[in-house]
Amino acid sequence: MKRVAVLGGGPAGAHAAELLAASGVNTVLLDEKLAWEKPCGGGITYKAYEKYPYLFENGTPKKVIHETYIGADKAGRVKLDLNQPIVIYSRLEFNKMMLTRAERAGAQIEQERVTAVEEHDNGWTLKTRSGSIKADYVVVATGARNPLRELGTQWTPADTMVALGYYIPCNQEHIDIQFLDRLEGYIWVFPRNGHLSAGICGRGETAVQLRARLERYLDEKGINWKQGQLYAHMLPSLSRAHWRGNRVAGKRWMAVGDAAGFVDPITGEGIYYAVRSGDLASQVIRSESFDPATAGAAYRARVEDDFMHDLEFGASFAQKLYLGRFFFKSVPACIVQYMHRSPKLYELMQDIFSGTQDYLSLRARLFRNLNGSVNEAVVNFIFQRIIPERPAARIPAR
Repeated sequence: MKRVAVLGGGPAGAHAAELLAASGVNTVLLDEKLAWEKPCGGGITYKAYEKYPYLFENGTPKKVIHETYIGADKAGRVKLDLNQPIVIYSRLEFNKMMLTRAERAGAQIEQERVTAVEEHDNGWTLKTRSGSIKADYVVVATGARNPLRELGTQWTPADTMVALGYYIPCNQEHIDIQFLDRLEGYIWVFPRNGHLSAGICGRGETAVQLRARLERYLDEKGINWKQGQLYAHMLPSLSRAHWRGNRVAGKRWMAVGDAAGFVDPITGEGIYYAVRSGDLASQVIRSESFDPATAGAAYRARVEDDFMHDLEFGASFAQKLYLGRFFFKSVPACIVQYMHRSPKLYELMQDIFSGTQDYLSLRARLFRNLNGSVNEAVVNFIFQRIIPERPAARIPAR
């Protein structure tokens, strides 16, 4: 193999390019924007920076947050002291940091838009606005709005969420998460350096409806969104059926990050899965046994074993978690209510926010731990109705 082209300069593409170039692979990264803002919060969980310490240990401006307030309609809110802090970046600054690392490792960075790809027997021709580039292998990291329809996940509108938000010149030292009645999604307010990222993600409603919900909430909080700048984005949120047939690789290509649909179907977290999939793709390409004809299957096996089965299982109960009801209250409202009463549920939520609690073992943990007091028995009953039995073991328990 002579040359790998990484298409996209977000966290997935930049991380893959860094690892490939650092190992001596001739790597070129192409992206039209290189670094840009997004309406998502930009938070890095403990799960991510524990595995990749540079996500925390760097000179890029960041906020280190130790407190989150979780609220729900008809339930008030509860303060959650994080057992591991969340690190929050401006996505513009975060992307710049990732691209700088890739360039320092030896990757060639080109600000180019790939308009078309042509496959040959032994490689690719990538068409750009200024010409063409030859590559022997391609890593597709073009994000949720991937223009290369023959490469990457084949999502439908039903497999996406709308995410929109404001960048507001304001400061606070905690995260706000608000669940809204009859919405499969939530509102967030993430503090960044010099501004807030305040947004909403959800499905089943139009962008206009979601924006109205967000602005109403910000008005109630006394946050002046009118002085902020509005951004919108599409967020992959694959159904369980789509996960099973998700197209993540093919002959001479692999998709990583949002382009592969690798986003948590419940929390919407994508940065960890972007970085992790970029790592796994680079491992396969760098391996001594690398064969372009079989590399795609090897990559798929690795992402399935590592996290894809877990995300698929989470997708099986995401809608029930958001829209389910118990005693005339939403499930999120019940969770907020019982967090005040159950230390074990409180501890579970701490682990969910840190990313250390997976979905495949969640039901077993609830059954094992939430069985002492009456309050814990109620919470256990609610979750047992929502979370299905774990499927027959396809991967080792974590």
